[in-house]
Amino acid sequence: MTENSRPLVLVTGVGRPAAIGTGIVRRLAADGWDVAFADLTPEPGFPEALAAEAGAPGARVAGFVADLSTGSGPEELVRRVRAELGPIRALVGSHAYSVDSGLLDTSVAAFDRHFAVNTRGSWLLIKAFAEQFVGEPGSGRIVALTSDHTAHNLPYGASKGALDRIVIAAAVELAHLGITANLINPGPIDTGWMTPDLAETLAAETALGRLGRPQDTADLVAFLLSPSGGWINGQLLHSNGGFHLPV
Repeated sequence: MTENSRPLVLVTGVGRPAAIGTGIVRRLAADGWDVAFADLTPEPGFPEALAAEAGAPGARVAGFVADLSTGSGPEELVRRVRAELGPIRALVGSHAYSVDSGLLDTSVAAFDRHFAVNTRGSWLLIKAFAEQFVGEPGSGRIVALTSDHTAHNLPYGASKGALDRIVIAAAVELAHLGITANLINPGPIDTGWMTPDLAETLAAETALGRLGRPQDTADLVAFLLSPSGGWINGQLLHSNGGFHLPV
């Protein structure tokens, strides 16, 4: 790709150095994409630093602040990105809201917040992204990060399960526009939330004997967004070193 022919990808959930989305931004910028990234509460100075770092190979890289929990936030983000950088050819949903709680202690407010960010926000992002292709089919990509959490993480797991259905629906309903849609379950990746004991336990439960890293997820995202990944559609792919396997 030449610099002038770089397609544009929007990556959400990029607010700090250890985030999975940060690894995705770095990889896609190096692969020839222009990258817009967004978060609700990025660490001070981080968006500017990442934009400068990832933009070094010649990519246009820009950070945005967006509240995906509101009814208008996702559409506003897509509009702002398009106004500043141009048409968006791929969408990577790496954002998530997560607070551990179970069936008996989840509040209605917490339940609604999880679904507002993880489910409704993702649907509205996908909708706004796909509307660019109506009347002008092209080659678009949607990749969303999901999880198989259930017990003791009720609102997060339920909201991610609903996200899975939305993305599978997108794979069917948006195919005529030239858009593919897939999910990645990255398994346990320590982005700052694990204790040392938990990290050791989860690594031992992974067939390959280590925790996942952001670049592991970024590698699969890069493939799905590439021409070689264009025949993969409507899939939930586990990129977790065999964490779901008995060991």
